[in-house]
Amino acid sequence: MGEVSYITEEGLRKLKEELDHLTRVERPAISRQIAEARDKGDLSENAEYDAAKEAQGMLEMKIAKLENLIANARVIDESKIDTSTVQMMNRVKLKNLNNGQMMEYTLVSETEADLKTGKLSIQTPIAKALIGKKAGEQVEVAVPSGTISLEIVEISI
Repeated sequence: MGEVSYITEEGLRKLKEELDHLTRVERPAISRQIAEARDKGDLSENAEYDAAKEAQGMLEMKIAKLENLIANARVIDESKIDTSTVQMMNRVKLKNLNNGQMMEYTLVSETEADLKTGKLSIQTPIAKALIGKKAGEQVEVAVPSGTISLEIVEISI
């Protein structure tokens, strides 16, 4: 039994699509590569066969990890998201008190994190510091470059 991860419906759909692609497209392709390499004869010095077997092992690990993620995913009911305190799926507007810079992030599961689109993993130090805090509160976050002071300006969906 893996760790339960909370995820949006869209995030779960993407995981299922990826799993479907790996099992229906990638798995048969690797099986074909192994069969072709095997048909070339001597397996003791067949680099193609070794590479294909290794790729198959990696693929099976990826498939197992995805299956585990999907089995332990709990879809968040976005209509029940509260904005009185910071929590998963909230959009949080922050002011960096060190430099006055404004930032905005949506807190998401590890698998949905994408900084380019402002989706911050709930596992990050910043997200962990923000959870449970209210708008107007300040938090100190230890980051590799030192400590940053953030003020929570707004919590929304």
